[in-house]
Amino acid sequence: MKLSNFAFLLASLCAAAGAHAAPTASTPPAKPPPATAAPAATEHAALPPPSSAAQKLYTAARADILQVRVLLKNGRTQSSVGSGFLIGTGDLVVSNYHVVSQFALDPDTYVGEWVDTSGQRGNVELLAVDVLHDLAVLRVNRHGTGFFKMPESLAPLTQGQYLYSMGNPLDLGFAISEGSYNGVVTRSFYDQLMFTGPINAGMSGGPSVTASGDVAGVNVSKRLDGELVSFLVPARYAQQLLAKVAQQGKPPKDFKPLVTAQLLAHQEVMLARLLDTPLSLKAMGPYRVPVRESDQMRCWGRSNVKSDKPYMLDNTSCAMESAIFISGALQTGQVSMRHEFLRSSELGALRFSELASASFKNESFGSYKSVHLTGPHCTEQFVKNQTLPLRAVLCVRAYRKFTGLYDFALLAASTDEPLMSLQSRIDARGVSYANGMRVTRTFLDALSRAPSTTGTRKP
Repeated sequence: MKLSNFAFLLASLCAAAGAHAAPTASTPPAKPPPATAAPAATEHAALPPPSSAAQKLYTAARADILQVRVLLKNGRTQSSVGSGFLIGTGDLVVSNYHVVSQFALDPDTYVGEWVDTSGQRGNVELLAVDVLHDLAVLRVNRHGTGFFKMPESLAPLTQGQYLYSMGNPLDLGFAISEGSYNGVVTRSFYDQLMFTGPINAGMSGGPSVTASGDVAGVNVSKRLDGELVSFLVPARYAQQLLAKVAQQGKPPKDFKPLVTAQLLAHQEVMLARLLDTPLSLKAMGPYRVPVRESDQMRCWGRSNVKSDKPYMLDNTSCAMESAIFISGALQTGQVSMRHEFLRSSELGALRFSELASASFKNESFGSYKSVHLTGPHCTEQFVKNQTLPLRAVLCVRAYRKFTGLYDFALLAASTDEPLMSLQSRIDARGVSYANGMRVTRTFLDALSRAPSTTGTRKP
């Protein structure tokens, strides 16, 4: 079957993927990156005692630091906690989107509450969210003292200068941690600042300031595989969100359409950046496979060449190092790709075929237990691109709460050799249907076999 016909048949998945189905589990990336950043609510570590400079800052700022709690409406039981800070002398609070995501997406079940350093508390009103930069602006029924300001001209930062992060770590009480600024993270899709200091669970959404009290960023996450490697959202993104709040009228009654619009905008930029130049081709035996290594995507490989198995397996994987947090059970806006080259000189053609088929069948496209996505709607065809006959499976899942977003997974295996098999997979999470078809078609077209050199000789 021609590849163009294959793409035509796959277009019928659009209607099926949007239909209601039993809940399914989110399709994982083919291979996770070896190290990840997580919201600053994951690991316990003791904070070092603050310096005298930190103590002075905390004393001056403590009245404007808040704990932001998410409570179940029924019974007011605490579900999660984070931090926030009052801007100027007004009643607006900056925090992280992931701190307030539960009541942003499910206000019928969850409600927000603020608690200050003196123990006073009150309800919060969500005014705006920036999912892509993990920020939120809230309104509370109290005012700031004016310590935290967000001026039009933000203070420049110099690598190595001290920063001071504030919040309520582990729900133990308000605290300040001291560290240093170490530049902009280059492997994050959106700019983040690297803070060499501890940010613990509960400090998400708290401020990080310079020694003079200027807001440098907002606490957001930490590396789980490192020591004192933490991340901040640059203050300019909070500044931009506050400017939008100043221009808007009433806040949205339903934040899901707003989140959807932001995710659709992200996937346009993500795939434009991924496909603005042809994918690089990497040799795996006689095959050429597409990869992309950039500031946002990293590739790695491994082989079982030293094992005692009767076959050899080489693996190459590329994945974006960041994803967009939607909820505790859903992260999206990410692309990954994987290639596995299997060959054997010991197995016969029948046994090798059984081995390659078992590997193909073991691929997971998601189950039927997720409240976030429909079940995988899949189609399988034998196709041929310009140089290579392939067995291909395309699976599509629709987002239940974010209309127009899909997860795409394409798995393809070569069928031209009895004792060699190339299996390639691409996952595009949180993309439009048109862009999902575009990226999977580009990936499938790029798989190839190197031209044969039989019958030629060097001059």
